[in-house]
Amino acid sequence: MARRSSYPQELRERAVRLVAESRGNYDTEWAAMGAVATKLGIGSTETLRKWCRQAEIDAGQRPGTTSEESAELKRLRAENRELKRANEILRSASGFFRGRARPALDTLVRFIETHKDAVGLESQLRWGVEPICRVLSEHGIPIAPSTYYEARKRGPSRRQQTDEQLIPEITRVHAQNYGVYGARKVWLMLNREGITVARCTVERLMHDLGLEGARRGRRTPRTTVSDQSAQRAADLLRRDFTAAAPNTRWVADFTYVATHGGTVYVAFVVDVFSRKIIGWQASTRMRTSLVLDALEMALWHRECHGQLGDGLILHSDAGSQYTSIAFTNRLADAGARPSVGSVGDALDNALAETTIGLYKTELIDNHGPWRGLSQVELATLEYVDWYNHRRLHGACDDLTPAETEEAYHQRHATLNPETAPTH
Repeated sequence: MARRSSYPQELRERAVRLVAESRGNYDTEWAAMGAVATKLGIGSTETLRKWCRQAEIDAGQRPGTTSEESAELKRLRAENRELKRANEILRSASGFFRGRARPALDTLVRFIETHKDAVGLESQLRWGVEPICRVLSEHGIPIAPSTYYEARKRGPSRRQQTDEQLIPEITRVHAQNYGVYGARKVWLMLNREGITVARCTVERLMHDLGLEGARRGRRTPRTTVSDQSAQRAADLLRRDFTAAAPNTRWVADFTYVATHGGTVYVAFVVDVFSRKIIGWQASTRMRTSLVLDALEMALWHRECHGQLGDGLILHSDAGSQYTSIAFTNRLADAGARPSVGSVGDALDNALAETTIGLYKTELIDNHGPWRGLSQVELATLEYVDWYNHRRLHGACDDLTPAETEEAYHQRHATLNPETAPTH
């Protein structure tokens, strides 16, 4: 059944007047209202009764809210809902268009397409195409509803088609690299794979996808406990973390990982030349054997490839594990010289601290919580392989550590074929 339209104001006023004029002809006011309502085609006597009471309020004969006040309240409520809807649209747009002075048309169309059917939690109003266009235009981003509808009819633009091809590739590269790459490294990886794309395009699409690189977190508790009675070697690097060739300077340090099964300590040995992690070990105990096993792995890795020569310096902090007799004796047996930084100064072993910071940020903090030693060990194994062979490193001219060493050995083999290392 069709809904009855609103009664005209003139009909309401006439009905109220007729009730007042014919009141004396009936026993009760209700009877008069019923007769008038029937003759004028008003749906119910109760409707006319409400009109009469409202007329008495408007005339000051009865307390209550006048028609004028009710209309004003209704107007204010509608205005308040509109303002809430505008604020909701602007909040959403501020995140969608962040960092853009004037968004491109396809971006505006995508925003409208995404949000046109949204219903505000505060306003309880559907946003709609026209309200979104009006709010954006009022705040410096002009777009007409007709522009939106015309853009939809034209189909996807060349930029949109390119974006549709790039989005899965960007998502894949970001996911394959522990979700830690920012726009610059995703851009580099895509171009290395033969996918030509501008860096600004990658930045824009990563922003739209909500993808970002890992960021360094909080400071970690102290793990360096020096042995005041131990004789320490001199600092041979003096914060010069550069090397002319692989296996001339190594740095070492260890960190901790909080797990459900207790604290796990992970030690690393890093080649200064290529930033390659050449030795590592994980343990539940912070003893000399932890760092000694990492050193053994590094020595074995280099010796089995015929890459370990004379003049190696291994730099560490002043922790008791690195100044122990067992550790220094093993260095001496390998023909390496120890180098120890000062106590309590992270800059004296900055390269090792940086590598551990990357490990904590990209793996430990980004993929926890951790159950125990075995899980940390397996994850570290996979991370080190990725770090050495697939992670682009800014200090290596955006090559991987393995590529950096391979390029060095190729140059060295060209100049001195008889001394080239075995791979």
